Order: sequence, then structure tokens, then C-alpha cells
Amino acid sequence: MIDIRSLDGISFERLYKAFESAFADYEINVDRTELKSMLKRRGFEPSLSFAAFSGDDIVAFTFNGVGPSYNGRLTAYDTGTGTIKEFRGRRLAGKIFSHSIPLLKNAGVEYYLLEVLRHNESALRIYENLGFEILREFDFFSQTKHLVDRNFSHGSVDCAIVPLQTDDIMAAQSFLDFRPSWQNDIQSIKRAGNDLVKLGATVDSVLAGFCVFSPKSGDITQIAVAPPFRRQGIASSLLKRALEMIEYESVKVINVESPSPALDAFLASKGIPLAGKQYEMILTL
Repeated sequence: MIDIRSLDGISFERLYKAFESAFADYEINVDRTELKSMLKRRGFEPSLSFAAFSGDDIVAFTFNGVGPSYNGRLTAYDTGTGTIKEFRGRRLAGKIFSHSIPLLKNAGVEYYLLEVLRHNESALRIYENLGFEILREFDFFSQTKHLVDRNFSHGSVDCAIVPLQTDDIMAAQSFLDFRPSWQNDIQSIKRAGNDLVKLGATVDSVLAGFCVFSPKSGDITQIAVAPPFRRQGIASSLLKRALEMIEYESVKVINVESPSPALDAFLASKGIPLAGKQYEMILTL
């Protein structure tokens, strides 16, 4: 018998076991540290996350992040959904979602956000039938670290690379050309704390650009340069320092709003190619 209930009070080890089992036959390798960091960064709320249980075993789950995101309203975000192989085909993800909606609404959540791969037409149809609408198109980029173009020519201005605090990143959000996705926005950066490295590039003590990234996963969360300082080697200097600090075998830039001409061109120039496309989708609860 399948029972759907919240993940409140469920230990992290049980969550990790469920996650590991659900993605055992996928090309996904997330260790305990990475999953813990991911849940922290995405605002995982156990009391508003739900799973299907067979006895005491989690056989399907949706980890929900909750926070003030879309238009400043309380929003839930699908930070991870999975079903273990033996229980697929029973529409458990849909049942979990249907179970969660009234409980999310009762908690004051007004919107539900998720991302779906553009080529996953079956999932897209399911979400559209549930009432989700496409908000934006996203691109994501990835490259093995040693294949990133290291021919960083000296820029036309001298800049110093310095550590920044979260408040500095918050003040520099105007450097960005688009509103970051849930997992990359300033609230996510705040939640991540020291899991993310924050670097700034200064010119004559003026902040000209910044980069936020995870040295453990190679994820470049935000990289931006103030318009007056663009095309002067600032972003290249930031990326060079980030590559020196990233411990993971690859680098990736996820959820770049499409199109983003300046960032697209910069990544292409460094040999970091387009790896896939997603839709950001929203449901009004």
C-alpha cells in the first residue's frame, strides 16, 4: 500500500538513500555533500515536501524549496523529483503533486515554479495539462574544465580580483542582464553561505564585475560585469580565477535566459558550449 505524506522529520540519510535509488540508472552522480548543499541552496522545506511511502521506504518524492521569489510572493520550487525504478509507471509523481497543492496553498504559497528540459515533450504536456505556463526559455552550458580556453589575453584595463560578501553581490545585481532563476538568485546565494565563493573585480577600487561559483560542483551561479566595464577583459579575469579554484572536473553555467547575447558570446569565446535547453514554468495556486 502506498501512503503519501510530508518529509517532515525524515533524516537526511533517508532522503539521500531515496535520491540515490531514484537516480541509480541515470547519469547523475550526486554525493551526500552535494545533495545537502543543493537542498540548502534551493531552500528545501521538509514540512512542505512530500513522498510516497511503501511501508517505511520512500519510493517517490518531490523536494520542494519555499521562499519569496516570483514577484516577491511566497513561491514553491521543485528542487528534485524522483521515483525508484521498481515503482515507475504508477503516476506517483502526479499523485504527490496533487496531494501537495492544497497543503502548499494553506501555507500561503501562491506560485509553483519548476524547470523542464525542452525535449522532454511528455513531461511538458503533463505540466501544461496541470495548468503550468511557460515563463522563460533557459540555456545551459557545460565543459570539461581542462578544455576551457585558457588563452586569456590581458584586458585593456588592470583589475584586482578580491573576495566579496553576499551584501556586495546583492548591491551588484544591476550588473545582470536577466533575472536569475530560483537556484541562482540572490536568495539562493544567501542560503548557500560559504558553500559558494564570491569574487569581485575592481578597477581603481570600483567594483566592475563579480563571479559566484561552487568550487565543489563547478557550478558558476552568477557572473556579470557592469556595462561601462564590458569588453575589457573583466569577465575573463574572473573566470580565470574561478577555474583555478574549482575542484570539480567540469564547469557549468545553468539557466541562462535565452537569448542572452553578451553572456552567450562570452561563454562561446571560452569554449564552453551549449549543452541543453529548458523551460521555466509556473503555476498559480
